[in-house]
Amino acid sequence: MQATGEPSFRESVDLMFNRAVALMDLSPGLEQKIRVCNSTYTVRFGVRLRGKIETFTGYRSVHSEHMEPVKGGIRYALSVNQDEVEALAALMTYKCALVETPFGGSKGGLCIDPRAWDEHELEQITRRFAYELIKRDLIHPAQNVPAPDMGTGEREMAWIADQYARMNTTDINARACVTGKPLSGGGIQGRVEATGRGVQYALREFFRHPEDAAKAGLSGDLDGKRVIVQGLGNVGYHAAKFLSEEDGAKVIAIIEHDGALLDPAGLRVEDVRQWIVKHGSIKGYPAASYVADGAAVLEEACDILIPAALEGVIHKGNAARIKAPLIVEAANGPLTFGADEILRGKGCVIIPDMYANAGGVTVSYFEWVKNLSHIRFGRMQRRAEEGRSRILVQELERLSADQGLGWQLTADFKDKFLQGSDELALVRSGLDDTMRTAYQAMREVWHGRSDVEDLRVAAYLVSIDRVARTYRSKGL
Repeated sequence: MQATGEPSFRESVDLMFNRAVALMDLSPGLEQKIRVCNSTYTVRFGVRLRGKIETFTGYRSVHSEHMEPVKGGIRYALSVNQDEVEALAALMTYKCALVETPFGGSKGGLCIDPRAWDEHELEQITRRFAYELIKRDLIHPAQNVPAPDMGTGEREMAWIADQYARMNTTDINARACVTGKPLSGGGIQGRVEATGRGVQYALREFFRHPEDAAKAGLSGDLDGKRVIVQGLGNVGYHAAKFLSEEDGAKVIAIIEHDGALLDPAGLRVEDVRQWIVKHGSIKGYPAASYVADGAAVLEEACDILIPAALEGVIHKGNAARIKAPLIVEAANGPLTFGADEILRGKGCVIIPDMYANAGGVTVSYFEWVKNLSHIRFGRMQRRAEEGRSRILVQELERLSADQGLGWQLTADFKDKFLQGSDELALVRSGLDDTMRTAYQAMREVWHGRSDVEDLRVAAYLVSIDRVARTYRSKGL
């Protein structure tokens, strides 16, 4: 639980914003314009379920329209409230600016426990919520484009897209009204894994700079690094899976809502995931030690801590006991403002949420572009790439034979070289490039200014400056 006496999530975002703008030369009017949330729509609607009318409360907040459409997920949770939605919308503005996706920031939420309703009931609720937003242009390909968030996924996005198409039968770009859709409904390959993949790419880029790793008392690359992941949902699962299977990291602990699993030799992430899918809990998993107090495992010794679930899990009450020298905020706002102060004072390096979890909105951007262009990525160039590569390989082998050199290209190399880029390869390439470029923009500020001590302030400085430039170009 978050310690009492701390700022709320929304206040934390504002305080972190204040730390950055204090180092900038913005007019008070422009600073206020960037800070405030432009609008929040609250809807209360009824749906007849189980023989009676149930009333639900939902929100859609628009933080900044310096670029349109605005972008941001819709979450389903009983904890959803206006302050949380507005804080998340503000983070979306800064996140989109940091990774250079041409969107303003928005966010939505429905106060509901999705597990309390069966699929047909949830579809009725989702369609009615979508209807209320669509008729006010709060879901629209050119104005406001939602995506999945906590408690929602491809299924809900498909329902929303279909509801929009039903209400806008002549809109040729209807599928672009929402991202995170299933492939069969206009989605894009790599979207489900995108946020976790972005965490992996963020860490790879961090370790490409030995002096940055040294600030956290670390060296080398990700191979052998001890990782603790809090939350094995979509983001935490993919991040843990990729880091362990592709980069050689050891996931020594996985923390869930009902406890934690601990194994110093490294957990098999896929096995844990399948156990949770089958049993609905990590309890009883045979290949690791079970710890009932999951929150206490946040304080175990490790190299990298990845909070990938809810906001405020690291707070004034436990920050001083956190031993990880490097924290990657895979969730939105997992550190409170107070915890951030304590951890920075200890010398901990924090890779901030607005960068670390930007993989989702980046690939959502690719999906939106795909929907507007009405063609999947790779369709026109993949075979052309393969043809050019094949000509080169054949010529090299011919020259070798003619000159009697006797060397031969290995079959494995030829298979990889002759393979043209399909949609998934292009999506991953674009995401990798985005995460590298954004990190380098933050790093330039972090190392280039003596008054910037950490990556979070650097990220805010980069993103706020970009938002300010856009507003100035509009005449503000």
